Amino acid sequence: MIEQLERIVGADHVKTGSDLAGYSSDWIGSYHWTPLALVRPRTTAEVAALIKWANETKTPVVPVSGNTGLNGGTFAEGAVMLSLDRMNTIHEVRPKARVAVVEAGVILSQLHEAAEAQDLVFPLTFGAKGSAMIGGVLSTNAGGSNVLRYGNTRDLCLGLEVVTPTGEIMDLMGALHKDNSGLNLKHLMIGGEGTMGIITKAVMKLHPKPKAYATATLAVASLDGALDLLNTLQEATAGAVEAFEYMPRLYVEEHVARFGGAEPFEGRYDINILVEVGATAPRDAQVQPDGSIPVVSHLESVLGDLIENGTVLDAVIAQNEAQRRTMWERREAAGEVMLGAKPLVNTDVSVALDKVTDFIALADEKMLAIDPEARLMRVSHLGDGNVHYAIWPRTQDPEKLEAMVEGVEDAVMAVQGSFSAEHGIGISKLNSMARRKDAAALDMMRNIKQALDPNGILNPGKVIPAPDRAVG
Repeated sequence: MIEQLERIVGADHVKTGSDLAGYSSDWIGSYHWTPLALVRPRTTAEVAALIKWANETKTPVVPVSGNTGLNGGTFAEGAVMLSLDRMNTIHEVRPKARVAVVEAGVILSQLHEAAEAQDLVFPLTFGAKGSAMIGGVLSTNAGGSNVLRYGNTRDLCLGLEVVTPTGEIMDLMGALHKDNSGLNLKHLMIGGEGTMGIITKAVMKLHPKPKAYATATLAVASLDGALDLLNTLQEATAGAVEAFEYMPRLYVEEHVARFGGAEPFEGRYDINILVEVGATAPRDAQVQPDGSIPVVSHLESVLGDLIENGTVLDAVIAQNEAQRRTMWERREAAGEVMLGAKPLVNTDVSVALDKVTDFIALADEKMLAIDPEARLMRVSHLGDGNVHYAIWPRTQDPEKLEAMVEGVEDAVMAVQGSFSAEHGIGISKLNSMARRKDAAALDMMRNIKQALDPNGILNPGKVIPAPDRAVG
């Protein structure tokens, strides 16, 4: 088998044995496995040859990108892992069309740099941007902090090249904003976590780079008040709010304890908001004779009025890039802050903006009924209704931990939300899928999977629960 793989990609690009140590567990150590091998093709033709071989030999193939997922999507016991890290070319950046044509192994931060060189921006961003790859963010439909203004990864992709589960190369690479020529197969692949095909290349949308930012950390009295604040800021800035991030008191305390640094305010508040406005018009970004920047001055003025009427309790506005980065570093450390505790129940939900308060209140009530001593940790991309809700329980009783997961599901379903927002399903949310996903929708997913991947070789056992899966 190893010799066959080496003939496809070259002997130097097949890893086995001790070389697999970095590919045998997930980022936070929740899952461990022993893969058969890791293969690193350089071309789409090599990927296609590998998938055809896998079909002939009935060998499971699990794609891996930066391996920073949280739900076991790269679990690969007895499987060949497929890394496209060598397929890392940015083929072109087309400023007039505002698109970039990239291979799946391009790291997110590299695309950021290539776009910036053309005075453009690829707006998808999150804490793992230095290791996450384009293929990975497409396969999970990653979100991040700028969804409020630019949308999810799905909204930032115009075209794909995909190797199908039977080894054909599907070319959907047109940089088109409109295409009604049949079913939208591109969207079937995005968010499929490598179960429907292997994304090898993509056409990604770029946007004008903001010429200036106005960034602030705010304190408000309630989450409902924060939503009113968001709507006010959107109206005041003509929809230029790029990020609106919620951090509660517990998160700020844990961040200070772990990373040091200063508190965001002299006082301490239960609800802390990071807001950023991006100005693309020159008139809003031109430095004035007194050194001020219009977009920053405008935000200061708006916040001043909101402090006077009591909507905002406190505010600190970044006066330079260093202060802006400090504010963002506080928020982007969420992975390390929230996921460092053991035991841990980690969930990632999405609700309507006006249901965030209801969801949190209901989930908190359910969690404390199960474990009165549990600490409840959360942050939220509040502008799009995505709540990262983690529980640091005192108990290690598996039944109680699973009851917590179901309790969060109950709370999110009560407000007609989704139990999965941006982290994907992998294997850790298969029970949630079996419990909560519409039965007809699950049947259709299974039928599509069977039709496209009759031998079940692509990332088997992920995303779509088996029809006979037993759940609590």
